[in-house]
Amino acid sequence: MSLSTPPSGIADIGVTGMAVMGSNLARNLARNGYKVAIHNRSTAKTEHVFDEHGDEGEFYPCESMDDFVQTLAKPRVAIIMVKAGAPTDAVIDELASRMDEGDIIVDCGNSNYADTRRREEAVRERGLHYVGSGVSGGEEGALKGPSIMPGGTAESYDRLGPMFEKISAHVDDVPCCTHVGPDGAGHFVKMVHNGIEYADMQLIAEAYDLMRKGLGLTAPEIGKVFEKWNTTELDSYLIEITADVLQHMDPKSDQPFVDIVLDQAAQKGTGAWTVQTAAEFGIPVTGIAEATFARSLSGSVPQREAGQASLEARASQVQVDDPDAFIESIRQALYASKMVAYSQGFELIRAASNEYDWDIDLGAMARIWRGGCIIRAVFLNRITEAYERHPELPLLLSDEYFKAEISQAVNDWRLIVSYAALSGIPIPAFASSLAYYDGVRAEKLPANLIQGQRDFFGAHTYHRTDREGTFHTLWSADRSEEQQD
Repeated sequence: MSLSTPPSGIADIGVTGMAVMGSNLARNLARNGYKVAIHNRSTAKTEHVFDEHGDEGEFYPCESMDDFVQTLAKPRVAIIMVKAGAPTDAVIDELASRMDEGDIIVDCGNSNYADTRRREEAVRERGLHYVGSGVSGGEEGALKGPSIMPGGTAESYDRLGPMFEKISAHVDDVPCCTHVGPDGAGHFVKMVHNGIEYADMQLIAEAYDLMRKGLGLTAPEIGKVFEKWNTTELDSYLIEITADVLQHMDPKSDQPFVDIVLDQAAQKGTGAWTVQTAAEFGIPVTGIAEATFARSLSGSVPQREAGQASLEARASQVQVDDPDAFIESIRQALYASKMVAYSQGFELIRAASNEYDWDIDLGAMARIWRGGCIIRAVFLNRITEAYERHPELPLLLSDEYFKAEISQAVNDWRLIVSYAALSGIPIPAFASSLAYYDGVRAEKLPANLIQGQRDFFGAHTYHRTDREGTFHTLWSADRSEEQQD
């Protein structure tokens, strides 16, 4: 049946895009007392959401984009929940051509922050506000309370913020939502959130693999270990669901579920975006990078088949004398590596904030990640406290709390990385995180040799330790030194 035309200017907010995330976000808004206009390119989806969930709140289903825009109260707020890229651009154009000055377009999808910056500028020129907003928590979070990371103007947040804060997750009565900063700041922070999520998941997987291969434990037995870990400082959503996944039995085969899942991990791009962006800013995000590449390696089937057929391990059979102590060492290595991943992620956010004048409050970012989102964890309270103590903290690991925690874990961390190397068990995220830790604390790095090499083959110059200036050695001539400035 065709939908009737709703009254003009009646809805507080609208959502276009009625896939699961969009429909759940609309339902969350309606459940919290807001009048919600809903729209989808396929009218059948709009009708389905209204038929199935119309009793949850006040919905206004719209058949056309014209009806959708006219249903919204001014200044209008329209949320886009469609596929990133060209589909988002198309919907923006549809909305912007129908909106009036001061209206607000909100993209709650996983858009690249550079696209958001471009779109925000174009929409601003039309007299409209554009908000790129990260939303984390998956389908359940969208419905029950996600972590929300909106960018855009302060003026747009005055209109949008109270609604988003109300529907977000709350921890200690504090909403997991805040105004992140101008233009692409919200989507940038969400991108880094996802990058940290990649690292967190890879580290957990490596801990599982060490217990499986090093101790011969079954998946359910390892699940029990993760249950215990979730009562420690590792208490988090990802540790919690890991315990559940590992103890789940496949009903068809009566085997542990994880044993019948193909070992090829997929990715949607935010991890790669984080790594690419970090490279552009010159920020080492080694844990995130190795986690991203580990997923790529898992899907490199021809290469893995060739490696399995031809490459020898030449590994030692390292005896584990005390399994309980070994498990505790893995836990400490996981915790230390996790601290590194977060430290690197927050360093990347700071670099972008400085570059684009976003003035992002790093402590607030940790605060809004405490609930609703995938990386929610008790541990995040400590990050907020660290940035409250020292807002300009150059390295999260150098905070008093984290310095003490990682110092306590480092011996176990080294033990686990050494064990894995000798045993032929790949732990790229653990190992690269330890290498970063050793690199960032080193008094001197071998970059002096690299700079000498660069000067030799490319006249790239160098600085000296004993006097100011920029220098070049005439390598192909008499090897005398010239000062360049």
